[in-house]
Amino acid sequence: MLDASPRDEQPEIERTPPPQRPGPSPMTLLIAVVVMIGLGYFLVVKLRDMARIQDCAMSGRTNCAPISGEK
Repeated sequence: MLDASPRDEQPEIERTPPPQRPGPSPMTLLIAVVVMIGLGYFLVVKLRDMARIQDCAMSGRTNCAPISGEK
């Protein structure tokens, strides 16, 4: 009769945490996303203003320059 189970015969494996993969920190990624969203918003606003001026010019008007107080 065997008193030892197969689990008792195997040596215990030392548990080590898995190595962390190199890469940017989550805070760096968050900052990059915020900057890209800001740049995207800036680009959309500028393109919208340019399209407004182009639409004005294409309709035959001659005073299409934006007024300094108006956005």
